[in-house]
Amino acid sequence: MTNYKELLQEAATLLDTFQPNEQCMETFTENASKSLEVRLAAKFTKKYDTEDKSFLLDLMSGCIEQKKVLDVVVNTFYDHHGKLVLKADHNRFSVICYIAVFLLEDIGLQRFSKIIKSQDISKMHKFLSFLFSMYNLTTWIQSEWSQIYDAAYVEQNWILPLLRWRPKVDELLDQLSRRISSGSVLKKTPANHTRPKEFALTKPKPRPLPVPEPIPTQQTHQPVKPSIFKPPKEQQILEELRQKNRQKAQRVLYEANMQQFKCAKPQKSERTEKVISQIKEAQEAQLKFDAVFTSGTPATHKVNSLPIRLNTTTILREGALYNKQLEEELHRLECVVEGGSEPSGFLRWQQQMRERGEQEQLASLEQRRLQGLISHQEAALARTRITQRNLQRAQLKKEETAELMRQYAAKRLQEEEGMRELVQQVADGHKNSKVAKAKLHDFKQSVVREVCEQSRDLLARALEEAQEEMSRKLELIRQIRAIESVPRTQHKLLDDTEMAGHALLCEMSLAELRERLGVLRVAEQRHLEERRRHVQQEKQSREQLLLDQLDNIATCRTAMEEVAARRQAERMCRPSVREQLQEDEKLQALRHTLQEKQQQRHQLTHTLTHTHKLTHTQQTHKHSHTHRLKQWDQRKKALEEQQWEELEKSLQMTVQQGAPNTR
Repeated sequence: MTNYKELLQEAATLLDTFQPNEQCMETFTENASKSLEVRLAAKFTKKYDTEDKSFLLDLMSGCIEQKKVLDVVVNTFYDHHGKLVLKADHNRFSVICYIAVFLLEDIGLQRFSKIIKSQDISKMHKFLSFLFSMYNLTTWIQSEWSQIYDAAYVEQNWILPLLRWRPKVDELLDQLSRRISSGSVLKKTPANHTRPKEFALTKPKPRPLPVPEPIPTQQTHQPVKPSIFKPPKEQQILEELRQKNRQKAQRVLYEANMQQFKCAKPQKSERTEKVISQIKEAQEAQLKFDAVFTSGTPATHKVNSLPIRLNTTTILREGALYNKQLEEELHRLECVVEGGSEPSGFLRWQQQMRERGEQEQLASLEQRRLQGLISHQEAALARTRITQRNLQRAQLKKEETAELMRQYAAKRLQEEEGMRELVQQVADGHKNSKVAKAKLHDFKQSVVREVCEQSRDLLARALEEAQEEMSRKLELIRQIRAIESVPRTQHKLLDDTEMAGHALLCEMSLAELRERLGVLRVAEQRHLEERRRHVQQEKQSREQLLLDQLDNIATCRTAMEEVAARRQAERMCRPSVREQLQEDEKLQALRHTLQEKQQQRHQLTHTLTHTHKLTHTQQTHKHSHTHRLKQWDQRKKALEEQQWEELEKSLQMTVQQGAPNTR
């Protein structure tokens, strides 16, 4: 009698030892079949027959081939019931799933029930209930399997057979549930464990403390000479001489520019100065720095304007617009003649209301602008206050950071000491692992050598088969080319007036076909000439229509320009919107608050800058002397440039005064 419990245990053990990344399925199956009989003989009193051995090998190879299909069910089962099931039983559930899906039709329900009852009843009850659930089979299991194989194949060969076996499997599940509820499951007797006893050995002597490693003493280095960090004296002496020469040259230049020539009279007479002042006033009067430059309002009627070329669509569109406006005006006049009211009063009222709305809109926009400026000033004040607060916090943070850095340095020294000890321990462990690595390397080299020999034999066999196939194809190609090289003689005369003889109503000879094509070509040419003449007439009529539309557009434009000029004159007489906005009381109050906010912000920034200057007085005191020298140089250069400009202006004036006299 076959022991299915041990068979499934052996299959799960073999699956646990299989590594797909490092082993091939064929070689693994061969090695397993060779060592299977020895392992089974060591376990049992009698050996298995060939049927049980082939069944075990089929289970193992099938589980490896269909691993993706089985993992879909088993992994999901662990997601739902993983807390109650051990992870080591994964391959055992894979074997049960493979038997239920692929071998249930072959082995039958009786043998399947024996296999199930040989295992743990509670685990098998949970797994079969999960696998043969109607909802699981028809929903996610079918969809997941359809992603791996064809959907029609999955439904026909796997899902439908499982659904057919479902009523009989439910009876098996009822039997298992009754056995679980009745408590007929055999309880394992507690095994008598061996209790070890301590050996009566002499206690070893405690190891002496290791001698501390001597700390290497570093050689004391010679201090760096202070003269290295100081600039050479020669460079300092040259710089002082250069500064003295520059100051002397600047002083001489300043004295030469300030002193006047004694050979000529630099003082000007009162009459000359009066004339110069009058000329300057006349020149300044001609300058208009504060004037508003504008090109003026655009002219309503430009006499010498360049003509604009309009296309046909623009002319027709504008003509239709003017015709529509003319019809509306005629309709309005007819209504007035028949006794209707004149809408001009309503239009004036509508224009006044529109202007009033625009004025209110501009006032609201100005009010919003001033409110935005006020809020901007308030935000600036808040930012300055926050900046002052942040400076205080930053000072406190710097002090805390310095204290933390000191603590971190002490902690770092302790960690380095511990790491030094840990590195020494790891180095001792690496020495023992080198021997194991060498043995593993030799074993891998032997495996690679065997695989290379097998692959070399397979390649040689494949090369011989490819050469035989190539020679057969070359012989077949040679025979086909020999058949095609035989010449074929075909002689056939063609008569243009003879018909093909297919007995069709539309059948004709080649000569008749040519005659009919010539007649059709002449008729098509006549039709094209008529169409060309018709298109020419339409084009002339369209040009005449465009000329009429252009005349109408020109008259309408002149009338509209006159109306626009009259409206522009009326608009210039009205007061401007800016003057009305300047007199608004709300806007004046907002401007006053804006000025107050700006003054507050200016005072706050002045106080912040003053405090900032007080904190950095010591640093700025070092550079004050060089800053004064730079200011003095800049002031001297500006004075020199001003004097040269005055000299150039005086020369230009003398030249301008002498020019009329020469004339």
